[in-house]
Amino acid sequence: MKSYQFRYGDRSVSFEVDETNIIGELHGNATEPVTDIRQALFASLEHPVGGPSLPAFARTGDQLAIVVSDRSRSWMRQDLVLPHLIDYLHDVCGIEDRDMVIVIANGTHDGDGPEILTQLVSPAVMERIEVINHDSQSDDLIWIGTTSRGTHLRIHPLVASRKVITLGACTHHVMAGFGGGRKSILPGVASAEAIRQNHAHALDPEAPRSNPLIGNSVLKGNPIHEDMCEGAAFLKDVFTINLVMNTDMALAYILSGDRFESWARACVLADQMYTVSIPCPADAVITSCGGFPKDMSLYQGSKVIDNVEPALKNGGTLILVAECRDGGGPGEYFDWLRPLKEGILDSALRENFTIPGYIFYLNCEQARRYRIMMLSELNAADAGEMGIEVYQNMDELLAAAKLEKQKILIIPNGSVVIPRVETGAI
Repeated sequence: MKSYQFRYGDRSVSFEVDETNIIGELHGNATEPVTDIRQALFASLEHPVGGPSLPAFARTGDQLAIVVSDRSRSWMRQDLVLPHLIDYLHDVCGIEDRDMVIVIANGTHDGDGPEILTQLVSPAVMERIEVINHDSQSDDLIWIGTTSRGTHLRIHPLVASRKVITLGACTHHVMAGFGGGRKSILPGVASAEAIRQNHAHALDPEAPRSNPLIGNSVLKGNPIHEDMCEGAAFLKDVFTINLVMNTDMALAYILSGDRFESWARACVLADQMYTVSIPCPADAVITSCGGFPKDMSLYQGSKVIDNVEPALKNGGTLILVAECRDGGGPGEYFDWLRPLKEGILDSALRENFTIPGYIFYLNCEQARRYRIMMLSELNAADAGEMGIEVYQNMDELLAAAKLEKQKILIIPNGSVVIPRVETGAI
Protein backbone atom coordinates (compact mmCIF):
# COMPACT_ATOMS: atom_id res chain seq x y z
CA MET A 1 0.00 0.00 0.00
CA LYS A 2 1.17 3.52 -0.73
CA SER A 3 0.41 6.37 1.66
CA TYR A 4 -0.76 9.82 0.59
CA GLN A 5 -1.52 13.05 2.38
CA PHE A 6 -3.83 15.60 0.71
CA ARG A 7 -4.68 19.12 1.82
CA TYR A 8 -8.22 19.47 3.18
CA GLY A 9 -9.30 22.92 4.25
CA ASP A 10 -6.62 24.12 6.68
CA ARG A 11 -5.45 20.59 7.51
CA SER A 12 -4.50 17.34 5.79
CA VAL A 13 -6.03 13.89 5.38
CA SER A 14 -4.05 10.69 5.02
CA PHE A 15 -5.01 7.51 3.19
CA GLU A 16 -3.53 4.47 1.48
CA VAL A 17 -4.00 3.03 -2.01
CA ASP A 18 -2.84 -0.32 -3.41
CA GLU A 19 0.17 0.81 -5.44
CA THR A 20 -0.25 -2.05 -7.93
CA ASN A 21 -3.33 -0.22 -9.22
CA ILE A 22 -1.64 3.15 -9.59
CA ILE A 23 -0.63 3.93 -13.19
CA GLY A 24 0.70 7.40 -12.50
CA GLU A 25 1.01 10.34 -10.13
CA LEU A 26 0.55 13.72 -11.76
CA HIS A 27 2.09 16.98 -10.67
CA GLY A 28 2.44 20.22 -12.55
CA ASN A 29 5.80 21.07 -14.08
CA ALA A 30 8.19 22.46 -11.47
CA THR A 31 9.09 26.12 -11.86
CA GLU A 32 11.25 28.12 -9.47
CA PRO A 33 9.44 30.88 -7.58
CA VAL A 34 10.33 34.53 -7.81
CA THR A 35 12.93 35.21 -5.11
CA ASP A 36 12.66 39.01 -5.06
CA ILE A 37 9.08 40.13 -5.77
CA ARG A 38 9.89 43.83 -5.60
CA GLN A 39 12.70 43.54 -8.14
CA ALA A 40 10.68 41.28 -10.47
CA LEU A 41 7.67 43.60 -10.33
CA PHE A 42 9.70 46.73 -11.04
CA ALA A 43 11.43 45.02 -13.97
CA SER A 44 8.06 44.05 -15.46
CA LEU A 45 6.70 47.59 -15.02
CA GLU A 46 9.70 49.10 -16.79
CA HIS A 47 9.97 46.46 -19.53
CA PRO A 48 6.36 45.70 -20.47
CA VAL A 49 5.01 43.12 -22.88
CA GLY A 50 3.43 45.48 -25.39
CA GLY A 51 2.33 49.02 -24.61
CA PRO A 52 4.07 51.73 -22.59
CA SER A 53 5.99 51.23 -19.34
CA LEU A 54 4.18 52.12 -16.13
CA PRO A 55 6.10 55.43 -15.72
CA ALA A 56 4.94 56.39 -19.21
CA PHE A 57 1.36 55.30 -18.45
CA ALA A 58 0.88 56.85 -14.99
CA ARG A 59 2.13 60.37 -14.28
CA THR A 60 1.86 63.01 -11.61
CA GLY A 61 -1.69 64.32 -11.37
CA ASP A 62 -3.33 61.18 -12.75
CA GLN A 63 -6.12 59.54 -10.78
CA LEU A 64 -5.87 55.75 -10.76
CA ALA A 65 -8.28 52.90 -10.10
CA ILE A 66 -6.35 49.74 -9.21
CA VAL A 67 -8.56 46.69 -9.75
CA VAL A 68 -7.60 43.61 -7.70
CA SER A 69 -9.16 40.20 -7.09
CA ASP A 70 -11.52 39.23 -4.26
CA ARG A 71 -11.24 36.64 -1.49
CA SER A 72 -12.03 33.71 -3.79
CA ARG A 73 -8.64 34.30 -5.41
CA SER A 74 -6.62 35.08 -2.31
CA TRP A 75 -4.30 32.21 -3.29
CA MET A 76 -2.66 34.56 -5.82
CA ARG A 77 -1.16 36.49 -2.87
CA GLN A 78 -1.62 39.92 -4.35
CA ASP A 79 -0.92 41.22 -0.84
CA LEU A 80 2.75 40.45 -1.46
CA VAL A 81 2.74 42.53 -4.65
CA LEU A 82 0.52 45.52 -3.88
CA PRO A 83 2.81 47.24 -1.34
CA HIS A 84 5.60 47.37 -3.93
CA LEU A 85 3.22 48.57 -6.64
CA ILE A 86 1.94 51.41 -4.45
CA ASP A 87 5.52 52.38 -3.58
CA TYR A 88 6.45 52.43 -7.27
CA LEU A 89 3.43 54.50 -8.27
CA HIS A 90 4.19 57.02 -5.52
CA ASP A 91 7.99 57.15 -5.67
CA VAL A 92 8.65 56.66 -9.37
CA CYS A 93 5.46 57.78 -11.13
CA GLY A 94 4.70 60.62 -8.73
CA ILE A 95 1.12 59.55 -7.94
CA GLU A 96 -0.14 60.79 -4.58
CA ASP A 97 -1.81 58.23 -2.30
CA ARG A 98 -5.02 60.29 -2.33
CA ASP A 99 -5.16 59.91 -6.13
CA MET A 100 -5.23 56.11 -5.94
CA VAL A 101 -8.17 53.87 -5.07
CA ILE A 102 -8.27 50.08 -4.97
CA VAL A 103 -11.46 48.47 -6.29
CA ILE A 104 -12.09 44.85 -5.32
CA ALA A 105 -13.30 42.94 -8.40
CA ASN A 106 -16.06 41.01 -6.66
CA GLY A 107 -18.09 40.27 -9.80
CA THR A 108 -21.38 39.03 -8.36
CA HIS A 109 -19.74 37.88 -5.10
CA ASP A 110 -20.57 39.65 -1.85
CA GLY A 111 -18.02 42.19 -0.68
CA ASP A 112 -15.93 41.49 2.42
CA GLY A 113 -15.38 43.57 5.54
CA PRO A 114 -12.22 45.41 6.68
CA GLU A 115 -10.51 42.35 8.14
CA ILE A 116 -10.61 40.35 4.90
CA LEU A 117 -9.87 43.41 2.78
CA THR A 118 -6.76 44.01 4.87
CA GLN A 119 -5.64 40.44 4.18
CA LEU A 120 -6.24 40.95 0.46
CA VAL A 121 -4.25 44.16 0.06
CA SER A 122 -1.89 43.99 3.10
CA PRO A 123 -2.04 46.09 6.28
CA ALA A 124 0.47 48.60 4.88
CA VAL A 125 -1.64 49.31 1.80
CA MET A 126 -4.89 49.34 3.78
CA GLU A 127 -3.46 52.19 5.87
CA ARG A 128 -2.43 54.23 2.82
CA ILE A 129 -5.01 53.66 0.07
CA GLU A 130 -8.82 53.70 0.02
CA VAL A 131 -10.20 50.21 -0.68
CA ILE A 132 -13.71 49.85 -2.12
CA ASN A 133 -15.84 46.78 -2.76
CA HIS A 134 -17.45 46.57 -6.19
CA ASP A 135 -21.19 45.96 -5.99
CA SER A 136 -22.65 44.49 -9.18
CA GLN A 137 -26.16 45.57 -8.11
CA SER A 138 -25.31 49.22 -7.48
CA ASP A 139 -27.38 51.92 -9.20
CA ASP A 140 -24.38 54.14 -9.97
CA LEU A 141 -22.62 51.82 -12.45
CA ILE A 142 -21.69 53.56 -15.72
CA TRP A 143 -22.41 52.26 -19.23
CA ILE A 144 -19.29 52.09 -21.40
CA GLY A 145 -20.59 50.17 -24.41
CA THR A 146 -22.55 47.22 -25.78
CA THR A 147 -20.69 44.29 -27.33
CA SER A 148 -21.57 42.72 -30.66
CA ARG A 149 -23.07 39.79 -28.72
CA GLY A 150 -25.39 42.18 -26.88
CA THR A 151 -23.68 42.49 -23.50
CA HIS A 152 -24.74 45.88 -22.15
CA LEU A 153 -21.65 46.71 -20.12
CA ARG A 154 -21.95 48.93 -17.06
CA ILE A 155 -19.00 49.09 -14.66
CA HIS A 156 -17.88 50.67 -11.41
CA PRO A 157 -17.85 54.47 -11.79
CA LEU A 158 -14.28 54.88 -10.51
CA VAL A 159 -13.04 52.36 -13.06
CA ALA A 160 -15.00 54.06 -15.82
CA SER A 161 -13.67 57.53 -15.00
CA ARG A 162 -9.98 56.97 -14.18
CA LYS A 163 -6.89 55.42 -15.65
CA VAL A 164 -6.96 51.75 -14.69
CA ILE A 165 -4.37 49.26 -13.48
CA THR A 166 -5.55 45.66 -13.27
CA LEU A 167 -3.78 43.10 -11.11
CA GLY A 168 -4.87 39.51 -11.65
CA ALA A 169 -3.69 35.92 -11.80
CA CYS A 170 -3.62 33.86 -14.96
CA THR A 171 -4.87 30.30 -14.53
CA HIS A 172 -7.14 27.89 -16.39
CA HIS A 173 -10.88 28.59 -16.35
CA VAL A 174 -13.63 26.21 -17.46
CA MET A 175 -15.81 28.94 -18.98
CA ALA A 176 -13.42 31.67 -20.11
CA GLY A 177 -10.48 29.44 -21.07
CA PHE A 178 -8.14 31.30 -18.74
CA GLY A 179 -8.71 33.63 -15.82
CA GLY A 180 -7.15 37.01 -15.26
CA GLY A 181 -6.62 39.82 -17.75
CA ARG A 182 -9.90 41.01 -19.25
CA LYS A 183 -11.84 39.26 -16.45
CA SER A 184 -10.78 42.04 -14.08
CA ILE A 185 -13.26 44.23 -15.97
CA LEU A 186 -15.89 41.72 -17.10
CA PRO A 187 -17.01 40.16 -14.79
CA GLY A 188 -14.79 41.80 -12.12
CA VAL A 189 -16.27 45.30 -11.92
CA ALA A 190 -19.31 44.84 -14.17
CA SER A 191 -23.03 44.90 -13.44
CA ALA A 192 -24.85 41.70 -12.54
CA GLU A 193 -26.83 41.99 -15.77
CA ALA A 194 -23.69 42.30 -17.93
CA ILE A 195 -22.16 39.32 -16.16
CA ARG A 196 -25.33 37.30 -16.72
CA GLN A 197 -25.41 38.22 -20.41
CA ASN A 198 -21.76 37.27 -20.87
CA HIS A 199 -21.85 34.03 -18.90
CA ALA A 200 -25.09 32.86 -20.53
CA HIS A 201 -22.93 31.84 -23.50
CA ALA A 202 -21.92 28.87 -21.33
CA LEU A 203 -25.06 27.11 -22.57
CA ASP A 204 -25.30 25.57 -26.02
CA PRO A 205 -27.88 27.58 -28.00
CA GLU A 206 -28.81 24.46 -29.99
CA ALA A 207 -29.07 21.72 -27.33
CA PRO A 208 -29.77 21.24 -23.59
CA ARG A 209 -26.13 21.09 -22.53
CA SER A 210 -23.05 23.21 -21.86
CA ASN A 211 -21.65 25.04 -24.86
CA PRO A 212 -19.00 22.84 -26.54
CA LEU A 213 -17.14 26.00 -27.61
CA ILE A 214 -16.03 26.79 -24.05
CA GLY A 215 -13.59 24.98 -21.77
CA ASN A 216 -10.23 25.05 -20.00
CA SER A 217 -7.56 26.75 -22.16
CA VAL A 218 -10.07 27.24 -25.02
CA LEU A 219 -9.83 30.79 -26.35
CA LYS A 220 -10.35 30.67 -30.12
CA GLY A 221 -14.06 30.75 -30.87
CA ASN A 222 -14.96 30.83 -27.15
CA PRO A 223 -17.92 33.27 -27.02
CA ILE A 224 -17.44 34.05 -23.32
CA HIS A 225 -13.77 34.96 -23.76
CA GLU A 226 -14.34 36.93 -26.95
CA ASP A 227 -17.20 38.88 -25.39
CA MET A 228 -15.04 39.66 -22.34
CA CYS A 229 -12.25 40.96 -24.56
CA GLU A 230 -14.63 43.14 -26.54
CA GLY A 231 -16.10 44.56 -23.33
CA ALA A 232 -12.72 45.22 -21.70
CA ALA A 233 -11.56 47.02 -24.86
CA PHE A 234 -14.15 49.76 -24.27
CA LEU A 235 -11.76 51.14 -21.63
CA LYS A 236 -8.88 52.97 -23.29
CA ASP A 237 -6.38 53.66 -20.50
CA VAL A 238 -5.56 50.28 -18.98
CA PHE A 239 -2.26 48.86 -17.74
CA THR A 240 -2.30 45.18 -16.78
CA ILE A 241 -0.16 43.24 -14.31
CA ASN A 242 -0.41 39.45 -14.58
CA LEU A 243 0.68 37.05 -11.86
CA VAL A 244 1.39 33.41 -12.70
CA MET A 245 1.64 30.97 -9.82
CA ASN A 246 3.72 27.79 -9.95
CA THR A 247 2.37 24.40 -8.98
CA ASP A 248 3.30 25.02 -5.33
CA MET A 249 1.11 28.16 -5.51
CA ALA A 250 4.14 30.45 -5.20
CA LEU A 251 4.59 33.40 -7.54
CA ALA A 252 6.62 32.31 -10.56
CA TYR A 253 6.17 35.09 -13.13
CA ILE A 254 5.08 38.72 -13.28
CA LEU A 255 4.24 40.08 -16.72
CA SER A 256 2.97 43.61 -17.22
CA GLY A 257 1.92 45.89 -20.04
CA ASP A 258 -0.75 45.70 -22.72
CA ARG A 259 -3.96 44.22 -21.34
CA PHE A 260 -4.20 41.57 -24.06
CA GLU A 261 -0.62 40.95 -25.18
CA SER A 262 0.90 40.59 -21.70
CA TRP A 263 -2.01 38.41 -20.56
CA ALA A 264 -1.68 36.13 -23.62
CA ARG A 265 1.99 35.60 -22.77
CA ALA A 266 1.00 34.75 -19.18
CA CYS A 267 -1.53 32.19 -20.48
CA VAL A 268 1.24 30.39 -22.38
CA LEU A 269 3.39 30.21 -19.25
CA ALA A 270 0.51 28.93 -17.13
CA ASP A 271 -0.31 26.27 -19.69
CA GLN A 272 3.31 25.12 -19.80
CA MET A 273 3.43 24.73 -16.02
CA TYR A 274 0.07 23.06 -15.46
CA THR A 275 -0.33 20.81 -18.51
CA VAL A 276 0.80 17.19 -18.05
CA SER A 277 0.67 14.57 -20.80
CA ILE A 278 -0.89 11.14 -20.16
CA PRO A 279 -1.07 8.16 -22.54
CA CYS A 280 -4.72 7.31 -21.85
CA PRO A 281 -7.58 8.11 -19.47
CA ALA A 282 -7.75 6.17 -16.19
CA ASP A 283 -10.55 4.15 -14.60
CA ALA A 284 -10.32 6.31 -11.47
CA VAL A 285 -8.74 9.59 -10.42
CA ILE A 286 -8.03 10.57 -6.80
CA THR A 287 -7.41 14.28 -6.35
CA SER A 288 -7.86 17.34 -4.13
CA CYS A 289 -8.20 21.09 -4.51
CA GLY A 290 -5.02 21.72 -2.55
CA GLY A 291 -6.90 22.93 0.55
CA PHE A 292 -8.38 26.29 1.49
CA PRO A 293 -9.33 28.65 -0.16
CA LYS A 294 -9.67 26.55 -3.32
CA ASP A 295 -11.87 24.01 -1.53
CA MET A 296 -13.93 26.61 0.35
CA SER A 297 -17.14 25.54 -1.44
CA LEU A 298 -18.41 23.21 -4.13
CA TYR A 299 -18.82 26.27 -6.37
CA GLN A 300 -15.07 26.93 -6.13
CA GLY A 301 -13.80 23.41 -5.53
CA SER A 302 -15.53 21.85 -8.54
CA LYS A 303 -13.07 23.75 -10.76
CA VAL A 304 -10.77 20.83 -10.01
CA ILE A 305 -13.28 18.49 -11.67
CA ASP A 306 -13.05 20.69 -14.77
CA ASN A 307 -9.26 20.44 -14.66
CA VAL A 308 -8.82 16.70 -14.18
CA GLU A 309 -11.72 15.17 -16.08
CA PRO A 310 -9.64 14.69 -19.29
CA ALA A 311 -7.71 12.09 -17.25
CA LEU A 312 -10.83 10.04 -16.56
CA LYS A 313 -12.71 7.55 -18.70
CA ASN A 314 -16.36 8.25 -19.32
CA GLY A 315 -18.17 6.39 -16.54
CA GLY A 316 -15.03 6.35 -14.39
CA THR A 317 -14.72 7.18 -10.69
CA LEU A 318 -13.58 10.62 -9.54
CA ILE A 319 -12.62 10.92 -5.87
CA LEU A 320 -12.32 14.55 -4.78
CA VAL A 321 -11.00 15.68 -1.40
CA ALA A 322 -12.62 19.08 -0.78
CA GLU A 323 -13.75 20.39 2.60
CA CYS A 324 -16.40 22.85 1.30
CA ARG A 325 -16.79 24.67 4.62
CA ASP A 326 -19.08 27.15 2.85
CA GLY A 327 -21.28 24.39 1.46
CA GLY A 328 -22.34 25.00 -2.13
CA GLY A 329 -20.95 28.53 -1.94
CA PRO A 330 -23.41 31.18 -3.11
CA GLY A 331 -26.72 30.92 -1.26
CA GLU A 332 -28.62 30.09 -4.41
CA TYR A 333 -26.36 27.18 -5.46
CA PHE A 334 -28.48 24.44 -3.90
CA ASP A 335 -31.69 26.35 -4.68
CA TRP A 336 -31.30 24.89 -8.16
CA LEU A 337 -32.13 21.47 -6.73
CA ARG A 338 -35.80 22.30 -7.13
CA PRO A 339 -35.81 22.67 -10.94
CA LEU A 340 -33.42 19.71 -11.13
CA LYS A 341 -35.91 17.47 -9.29
CA GLU A 342 -38.75 18.84 -11.42
CA GLY A 343 -36.85 17.98 -14.60
CA ILE A 344 -36.72 21.57 -15.84
CA LEU A 345 -33.17 22.60 -14.90
CA ASP A 346 -32.08 23.48 -18.44
CA SER A 347 -35.13 25.59 -19.28
CA ALA A 348 -35.11 27.27 -15.85
CA LEU A 349 -31.47 28.26 -16.21
CA ARG A 350 -31.99 29.63 -19.71
CA GLU A 351 -34.90 31.70 -18.46
CA ASN A 352 -33.05 33.04 -15.41
CA PHE A 353 -29.33 32.49 -15.99
CA THR A 354 -26.99 32.96 -13.03
CA ILE A 355 -23.37 31.95 -12.61
CA PRO A 356 -24.01 29.78 -9.51
CA GLY A 357 -26.89 28.20 -11.42
CA TYR A 358 -24.61 27.33 -14.30
CA ILE A 359 -21.90 25.85 -12.06
CA PHE A 360 -24.63 23.72 -10.45
CA TYR A 361 -25.79 22.71 -13.96
CA LEU A 362 -22.21 21.84 -14.99
CA ASN A 363 -21.63 19.81 -11.83
CA CYS A 364 -24.80 17.82 -12.55
CA GLU A 365 -23.55 17.14 -16.09
CA GLN A 366 -20.25 15.91 -14.65
CA ALA A 367 -22.03 13.67 -12.16
CA ARG A 368 -23.84 12.03 -15.07
CA ARG A 369 -20.55 11.37 -16.88
CA TYR A 370 -18.65 10.00 -13.88
CA ARG A 371 -19.16 8.52 -10.45
CA ILE A 372 -18.14 11.47 -8.26
CA MET A 373 -17.27 10.67 -4.65
CA MET A 374 -16.24 13.43 -2.27
CA LEU A 375 -14.59 13.57 1.12
CA SER A 376 -16.34 16.72 2.28
CA GLU A 377 -18.41 18.60 4.83
CA LEU A 378 -21.13 19.09 2.20
CA ASN A 379 -24.73 18.17 3.01
CA ALA A 380 -24.81 14.62 1.71
CA ALA A 381 -28.53 14.69 0.90
CA ASP A 382 -28.24 17.83 -1.24
CA ALA A 383 -25.18 16.57 -3.10
CA GLY A 384 -26.85 13.19 -3.53
CA GLU A 385 -29.71 14.79 -5.46
CA MET A 386 -27.08 15.92 -7.97
CA GLY A 387 -25.60 12.42 -8.19
CA ILE A 388 -22.57 13.20 -6.01
CA GLU A 389 -21.70 10.85 -3.13
CA VAL A 390 -20.39 12.54 0.03
CA TYR A 391 -18.36 10.88 2.80
CA GLN A 392 -16.73 12.23 5.94
CA ASN A 393 -14.29 9.35 6.35
CA MET A 394 -11.69 8.60 3.69
CA ASP A 395 -11.40 4.91 4.54
CA GLU A 396 -15.17 4.47 4.16
CA LEU A 397 -15.07 6.32 0.85
CA LEU A 398 -12.28 4.17 -0.55
CA ALA A 399 -14.03 0.98 0.58
CA ALA A 400 -17.22 2.07 -1.18
CA ALA A 401 -15.29 3.02 -4.34
CA LYS A 402 -14.21 -0.60 -4.92
CA LEU A 403 -10.99 0.30 -6.71
CA GLU A 404 -9.64 -3.26 -6.96
CA LYS A 405 -8.20 -3.92 -10.45
CA GLN A 406 -8.91 -0.30 -11.43
CA LYS A 407 -6.25 1.78 -13.19
CA ILE A 408 -5.81 4.78 -10.90
CA LEU A 409 -4.23 8.18 -11.43
CA ILE A 410 -3.24 10.15 -8.34
CA ILE A 411 -3.32 13.97 -8.67
CA PRO A 412 -2.46 15.44 -5.25
CA ASN A 413 -3.41 19.00 -6.23
CA GLY A 414 -5.87 19.09 -9.10
CA SER A 415 -6.03 22.88 -9.07
CA VAL A 416 -2.62 23.08 -10.77
CA VAL A 417 -2.74 20.09 -13.14
CA ILE A 418 -4.39 19.91 -16.56
CA PRO A 419 -3.97 16.36 -17.96
CA ARG A 420 -3.95 15.96 -21.74
CA VAL A 421 -4.03 12.62 -23.47
CA GLU A 422 -1.07 12.14 -25.83
CA THR A 423 -0.04 8.78 -27.24
CA GLY A 424 3.26 7.62 -25.81
CA ALA A 425 3.24 10.03 -22.85
CA ILE A 426 4.55 9.19 -19.34
